[in-house]
Amino acid sequence: MKPPPEGCCTTDGFCQAGKDLRLVSISNEHIEVPAGFLLVGAKSPNLPDHLLVCAVDKRFLPDDNGRNALLGFSGNCVGCGKKGFCYFTEFSNHINLKLTTQPKKQKHLKYYLVRNAQGALTKGSVICWKGAEFRGRQSSSSTCSGTLFQLPESSGLSGSTSSEPLPAANPSAPAGTQQTAAAIDHIPSTAAFSSAVYNGKESPKQQLVKNNLSALTRPSVLGTLTNSGPPKKRHKGWSPESPSSTESWNLQLNPQAPNRIKNDGGSLSSLPHSALVGPASSPMVGSGEPVSVPDNLLKICKAKPVIFKGHGNFPYLCGNINDVIVSPLLYTCYRNSQSLSRAYEQYGASTIQPISEEMQLLLTVYYLVQLASDQVPLIEDLEQIFMRSWRESHLSEIRQYQQAIPQTFPQVPSQIAPVTSAQLPWLAGLAASSCNDSVHIIECSYSLAEGLSEMFKLLIEGKLIKTNYVVIICASRNRAIDSCIVITGKYQARVLSESMLTPSDYQKEVNYQLVTGKVETLGSFFSTLCPEGDIDLLLEKFYQENRGHISSSLSASVNKPTALNGTGTAACTSYEIERHQIRPFQLAVAQKLLSHICSIADSSTQNLDLGSFEKIDFLICVPPSEVTYQQTLFHLWHSGILLELGLEKEHLTKQRVEQYVMKLDAEAQLKFKVFLQNSMQNPHTLFVLIHDHAHWDLMSAMHTLYPQTELSTGLVDRLLNCREVKEAPNIVTLHVTSFPYALQTQHTHISPYNEIHWPSSYSNGVDLYHENKKYFGLSEFIESTLSGHSIPLLRYDSSFEAMVMALGKRFPRLHSAVIRTFVLIQHYSAAMMAVCGLSQMKNYTSVETLEITQNLINSSRQCPSGHGLMVVLRIPCTPLAAVAYERLYNVRERLALEDNFEIILGNPNSGITIGKHFVEQLKAWQKIEDVDWRPQTYLELEGLPCILIFSGMDPQGESLPRSLRYCDLRLINSSSLVRTTLEQELGLAAYFVNSEIHTEKAVVNDVLESDPEKLSSTDNEDEEVATEGSTSEKRSPMKRERSHSHDSASSSLSSKASITAFCSESSPPLIAAGDTAKSSQQVLSNSAEETTNNYERQKQKVDKGAQTTISKHLPPVTEQLDTKQNIKSAQISITSSSSSPFSSSSSSSAPTHNSFILQTSQCSMTKASKQPPIVFLPKLVYDIITSTDSNGLPKSSSLLPYHSVMWASSFRPLMSKMMTCTEQSLYYRQWTVPKPIHMDYNNRNEGRMDTFHPRRLLLSGPPQVCNKNKIGKTGAYLQFLSILSRMLIRLTEVDVYDEEEININIKEESDQYYCQPGDMWPDLETFKKMPFDYTIHDPKYEDASLICSKLQTINSEERSMSRRQEDMYTRRQTTRMRLSKYAAYNTYHHCEQCHQYMGFNPRYQLYESTLHAFAFSYSMLGEEIQLHFIIPKSKEHHFVFSQPGRQLESMRLPLVTDKSEDYIKSPTFTPTTGRHEHGLFNLYHAMDGASHLHVLVVKEYEMAIYKKYWPNHIMLVLPSIFNSAGVGAAHFLIKELSYHNLELERNRQEELGIKPQDIWPFIVISDDSCVMWNSVEVDCSGDRKSDYMWTERNVSLKQILQHIEATPNVTHYALIGMRKWSSKTNSAEIKEPFSCCHVHDFIMLNVDLTQNVQYNQNRFTCDDIDFNLRVHSAGLLICRFNHFSVMKKQIAVGGQRSFHIKSKVSDTPVSISPAQYICAPDSKHTFLAAPAQLLLEKYLQYHSHRFFPLSLKNYSHPVLSVDCYLNLGPQIAVCYVSSRPHSLNISSSGLTFSGLLLYLCDSFVVASFLKKFHFLKGATLCVICQDRNSLRQTVVRLELEDEWQFRLRDEFQTANAKEDRPLFFLTGRHI
Repeated sequence: MKPPPEGCCTTDGFCQAGKDLRLVSISNEHIEVPAGFLLVGAKSPNLPDHLLVCAVDKRFLPDDNGRNALLGFSGNCVGCGKKGFCYFTEFSNHINLKLTTQPKKQKHLKYYLVRNAQGALTKGSVICWKGAEFRGRQSSSSTCSGTLFQLPESSGLSGSTSSEPLPAANPSAPAGTQQTAAAIDHIPSTAAFSSAVYNGKESPKQQLVKNNLSALTRPSVLGTLTNSGPPKKRHKGWSPESPSSTESWNLQLNPQAPNRIKNDGGSLSSLPHSALVGPASSPMVGSGEPVSVPDNLLKICKAKPVIFKGHGNFPYLCGNINDVIVSPLLYTCYRNSQSLSRAYEQYGASTIQPISEEMQLLLTVYYLVQLASDQVPLIEDLEQIFMRSWRESHLSEIRQYQQAIPQTFPQVPSQIAPVTSAQLPWLAGLAASSCNDSVHIIECSYSLAEGLSEMFKLLIEGKLIKTNYVVIICASRNRAIDSCIVITGKYQARVLSESMLTPSDYQKEVNYQLVTGKVETLGSFFSTLCPEGDIDLLLEKFYQENRGHISSSLSASVNKPTALNGTGTAACTSYEIERHQIRPFQLAVAQKLLSHICSIADSSTQNLDLGSFEKIDFLICVPPSEVTYQQTLFHLWHSGILLELGLEKEHLTKQRVEQYVMKLDAEAQLKFKVFLQNSMQNPHTLFVLIHDHAHWDLMSAMHTLYPQTELSTGLVDRLLNCREVKEAPNIVTLHVTSFPYALQTQHTHISPYNEIHWPSSYSNGVDLYHENKKYFGLSEFIESTLSGHSIPLLRYDSSFEAMVMALGKRFPRLHSAVIRTFVLIQHYSAAMMAVCGLSQMKNYTSVETLEITQNLINSSRQCPSGHGLMVVLRIPCTPLAAVAYERLYNVRERLALEDNFEIILGNPNSGITIGKHFVEQLKAWQKIEDVDWRPQTYLELEGLPCILIFSGMDPQGESLPRSLRYCDLRLINSSSLVRTTLEQELGLAAYFVNSEIHTEKAVVNDVLESDPEKLSSTDNEDEEVATEGSTSEKRSPMKRERSHSHDSASSSLSSKASITAFCSESSPPLIAAGDTAKSSQQVLSNSAEETTNNYERQKQKVDKGAQTTISKHLPPVTEQLDTKQNIKSAQISITSSSSSPFSSSSSSSAPTHNSFILQTSQCSMTKASKQPPIVFLPKLVYDIITSTDSNGLPKSSSLLPYHSVMWASSFRPLMSKMMTCTEQSLYYRQWTVPKPIHMDYNNRNEGRMDTFHPRRLLLSGPPQVCNKNKIGKTGAYLQFLSILSRMLIRLTEVDVYDEEEININIKEESDQYYCQPGDMWPDLETFKKMPFDYTIHDPKYEDASLICSKLQTINSEERSMSRRQEDMYTRRQTTRMRLSKYAAYNTYHHCEQCHQYMGFNPRYQLYESTLHAFAFSYSMLGEEIQLHFIIPKSKEHHFVFSQPGRQLESMRLPLVTDKSEDYIKSPTFTPTTGRHEHGLFNLYHAMDGASHLHVLVVKEYEMAIYKKYWPNHIMLVLPSIFNSAGVGAAHFLIKELSYHNLELERNRQEELGIKPQDIWPFIVISDDSCVMWNSVEVDCSGDRKSDYMWTERNVSLKQILQHIEATPNVTHYALIGMRKWSSKTNSAEIKEPFSCCHVHDFIMLNVDLTQNVQYNQNRFTCDDIDFNLRVHSAGLLICRFNHFSVMKKQIAVGGQRSFHIKSKVSDTPVSISPAQYICAPDSKHTFLAAPAQLLLEKYLQYHSHRFFPLSLKNYSHPVLSVDCYLNLGPQIAVCYVSSRPHSLNISSSGLTFSGLLLYLCDSFVVASFLKKFHFLKGATLCVICQDRNSLRQTVVRLELEDEWQFRLRDEFQTANAKEDRPLFFLTGRHI
């Protein structure tokens, strides 16, 4: 090739003039193309991924057969505009192809270029050069893809040219939402050939006999013989029967298709036609010429074929593209099935290959072959087939996963040879050969274009009339397969085409057909059906003829009950208003919600601080349905919750209630803004945002497909997911729904731990909640369709379906919703006319509609008060609902039934409108006197006979009354159901029935084969339905059969018109001619006995297959009922006129009605309220509901859960029947992802937990509508608000001990007061003169021994005898107190102020603390004491460490002279055990933020748990030898450590020049239950000194401690304490501001003065009394500040309760009485696993009278206790004396003691000391020592035998083993 000219551009993709020629660059530019020229794409070897745009004279290009191209070349450059290139070599140089070989146009001009719907230039079909071989696909199925669909805003071809599909923009990625369709009939199609199929293309006939398919290099004919030769032997096993025919599949339409297309951007008739084709061809642009869609295709075929793109390239469609629909879902399913799921990646993708394309297509053919003519294929089922095949092909690699996935689909041989592309057509044809041409295979050699053209040709020629599916395969040996599947069945194609409409487009399409009058042809057709003429003419004629007669007779029948009611003689009593009460399971749900709230608050994430909230506020968000809104207001008003929460006052108005309910409409934003402002202004109020009916409107606010006029769309996302709600710490969001699936995706905001599911009423057959109402929901409805039930509650109407299908074929352009609605209106109209006497109209309705209408009209006549039934007619499309209302209203008026029943149009956007007559009836029934009252909810329509036309695309939470009897769902959009939609529609009929009313199951009365003209038993409205609580658990699902009574139209229409127009073969005539002649009087005149006989005769004629079943759970009460009445109520209809007593045909004899009412009148509403409604469904929906998979789950459970979510993978296991609600949630969370239109779409963070919102909960419960008394979720969450409010109040309150001081009457009644009431501090000199009050006044020691002093000996006897012994062991009195801002808190308190204090501040890492050993010697223990400190980093400043090794040296102590407002000088020590959660260790608020040193004293084995809960607290860990010790050991070590530390600090600070006495010597020892502190303020402004006023208020601990620390001469006091708070405190107790007495619970201890006074480290109880007595006897001052008091919280765990006395031999808990705590030495007594000291103390407390019999109640002669105080029980008094020299003791002169207690005597106790005291004759002695040797030594040393007599049998020991060191004691008697 010659070199390019100098200076020209040589860049690939540009011409030599430098202009860009690449398609991707200039696709949107306007290019002028001369006449006769075409734009084509040239391939450059240097740019394999690009096409260069050229303009070429089309004369030099071939036709579609590769012929007629002129030799040579003529072209122009579209870049620089240069024209007239006459040689391709010259042109190739200009566009820089840079070829090394001779340029040929055939080799480099590859594609035609065409404009798409958006006008962009795109690659078109391949230029068909003659002889060119296209062995390889230009872009494989794995790499050629753009976006499958554009959103409706830009419908058409996607502009994406990426080689990989974009996940975000490819909503079809999850497999399984669109469906192919099932079939009707199929005829064999012979090979049809045409010489001019497309653009004059011809096909060489010799191709028909060629067997070597891969050798074909020219276009084949458009159809080849599918079975032109026998298959090879190795494929013999792949006959259609082998893998699939052994199991009958019940595969149904996938109802979520329409919104799938809605969300993915598919479009139909309401969008531009180009949009239909654009998306279809954009993902897979391949080789092949465009295919022309024939004109008039819809008119000829009566349906739009639906084309599912399969593998490979798909050709362009042109021509009449309005009449076809193209879907990419099968292509997506294939692609997804070839990508391994994450669940299998663990096995390694390298060893497990995906299923091949050939196998996918072959399995698809097998699947289609099996489908019955009324079945529709389901993508999910196809995916499961692929997964099953793939798994079995790789069984060894994935054996471990085998059990997790149920075996659902037919066996596919695991060891099979791979199917090649050459074999595929043979095998597919073989499979299709057995299906009676339901599936037709078209094989093409070159491209799918020829196959599609052949298919269109066959359709036009009528050769595919019986064919439902056409599978087109283009396969050769040298390249991958191309395929597509065309749905040609009229019924299936119609369903599919309609399913692709969005809800908005669906309404537009229907509205368009109504507005443009296209439905008029349907009306005129109906007119031709009736031989008597137009129905309207008949109605008018009937109205004119019967105007007088009808009005009088009907008014008599209607008004008569009113008169009866007025007299009170025959009033109906069934209209009972149940009082509001909380159901057991509602309370259980509310408690579960509360538990989850507490869990959030208790977690370490600090997301909810319940302790900081003082009250509850809430807002309930409901869908924009006026009825739902009013219904919620009604519940809220009657619940009383607003008054209970204190949000409103007594006089509640409706306007005030409306503030708490928000309708999600255009006005919602204003109300929500107020809510947010309130939440920000009230940080101490917890706001609960309740999102009721939470599955409604989950659209993303940023991504909406709805028209912009719908302002409510995406409102939930805009409001509930706004930043303010997410970040507000005081807003909790509760989503409430019956269908939570859309909120359970991979991107959900709700943690699985925050889901609350409705509890099951039964567990293993046990009734958990003893509820008198049983729920009747979806599973119970399904159960009723099984054999053994008298009436199936779910039914379909076969004659209605047959007529709809026939009309669908006649009117292919009308939407089926229009046809179904008009047919049903016709049926209701004819039924009303038939009931009113026009008996010939029975032929123009169905049995089901006649039954409904007849029972509705007659229901009010059966009740003396006129109560009737409700019929719900569900018409989702609002325009159609309006048409139905108009028509039925008009028919009712013409028939003069306007006072018999009401017709109500239920529009979600408007309220309820009913006639004045019916308003008056409702007011009379409900005893309402308000003149202006109108019903605002459907619940208020209870008892009103009416047809409620329920419109709106989805129910929005409206509840229906108990009088609902029929739920007619025949018009729901059966082609667009997902699980949520399906269950939501059926939820309308969900019901709570009274479980006490068990009814006998009537006999299953199927139609006898020998008598086909009899009506089915399902026509009888009055038959009873079994209402067991859990029928599904009582029968084996394997043995049940479906009842045949599901279709009551086995007897159907009989007229000639109906048979010719729309009757199916299985519809025999409705009523035989003979039957109509019989009058109703024949039946109505029967007495009860005759009726019983009829019943018996009928019983004998029951079909053999039907079984007579009676409920197993009849209560005994039913046996007392009248048997005849039971039979009557379970059997006959009041208005029956057929010969069968079970029939429900109408009667025209009004007088007979009236006469019969008086005989056997029974209120229809009463019967209706005792059994669930009967539901009529479309056939498709019925089949989905009632069919089950191999797991026993209803087929509906496997549907896509919601429109705006999609499956995450094709490779997902099936759901299991045994799945709980929680397991279902986890299943959906793993296997579903939200679409871009879902509000959760952007909530993803690579699966980390922080995508969950911490304050968001989900409550899911069963749908139920008959909840006038809030049986369901509404009552549950209102109850939750109530108990949450109570808990918050409870959290801000605490039970504190409230007991008045004991032994007040024993105290010295002195007139001398040492201080004035208003004194702030005690005067030291005055205080020294105050006598010590030995008496114990703390009420917790009410059962302790009295301590006697000389002052009390005179009059203690009488007063002590009056003590309340019967109250001694009763529960201590408490009172509930509101926590103040100065309270101490446990670990459950979290607030922002104390985060840092608690260690949750980010600056301090959790557990960032160090362990320090601290040792000191103590001579009394004879060993060194080793303690450990755990010191957080944040608290190290309180300690002194050595510099080199950072060894702990001492704890810093302040100076006595230090003064600071923000510092507490005394270190606080709190000994604790067993209260790591409940101990009140958070002193931040109590100290009012002041700096203080707080040390927790814990046992070694509890160190870890305390450290976990209190990471920022200093801990003093006791040595392990004290693990079983009592509180005395903790007090002992605290004091000794503190004194040792005082010495260290004195030494350290002495070096700094500070005097030792200037170091602060006090510590605080506080109980772990001290919660608040109070101060008394005394006002002494009275005239006399004795006059004063006092008030008590809560103050901070900081104020109290700083006040005490500021006491003058404070270091001269040894112990300082305060009162125990009591509400009964009187002025006398605080008149003396200071007392010298015992102090408890919260003390300041001077460790310097008490150096030589120790706590007894062995003590468990009363150690503080013992220590107080020791301190006083040492001559030290004990001062109690009476103006200060401490409140102690009642804590039910830990403390002394943690000591359990049990047997050492057996671990079984056996109650051991205190009498067994001691035993004789060397006996075989059972040893106990408890410390010896504890056994001793407990024994003496309860059985000391055995040792001191003279002391019992002998308070004048106490027991002398030397050097210790032991509690001998409340009936024995003790006198404490100290043996220490110079100690202060009471004067014992004149005292005679009844006993002597010597406990572990030390050397200070000598014989001479004891001889000072006098004892009664017979007084007893008890000596307690560590061992028997010490016991004897003590007796000798103290010369006890001189005055005391001992016996060998008087020696005892505690019941301890030898290794546990028991205590020994010896008793003796005074001589």
